[in-house]
Amino acid sequence: MKTRAVSIRARPERAVAAALLAAAGLPTDDLGEVDLERFFVAQSGGGATGLVGLELYGADALLRSLVVREQARGTGLGSALVAHVEDYARANGVRSIYLLTTTAADYFARRGYRTVDRALAPERIRATREFRDLCPASAVFMHKDLTARRDGRD
Repeated sequence: MKTRAVSIRARPERAVAAALLAAAGLPTDDLGEVDLERFFVAQSGGGATGLVGLELYGADALLRSLVVREQARGTGLGSALVAHVEDYARANGVRSIYLLTTTAADYFARRGYRTVDRALAPERIRATREFRDLCPASAVFMHKDLTARRDGRD
């Protein structure tokens, strides 16, 4: 399937973000604490079809809560959201993006993220509620260097 006309915009309404996350079984407990300015919602056909978030910590960022509604999976929407948030991160001086996942390690590995030991997480990432409390210890911790050339060469 191909992605239909999709717009990606910042600052989804909290209720929209919560509904997308809850439908995917992702944590919503800290939505009141995070700044939705750096969350991006994809809309197609009048409704929200995907969401991704980013928490900025200087040169490091935590990718949060990538979700694509079931009916929009396989269309490239998830990849478009990840590319959008990575471009946003680069434009804001981020050099490294980290994430935790219990279900999508292979998906992110195909997009250049590598599994790393949680003990290597920067202090500001370790201090996040997602790292400390919301994601289980069994979650895979991943990293992507945004300074590497996109063609894979150094």
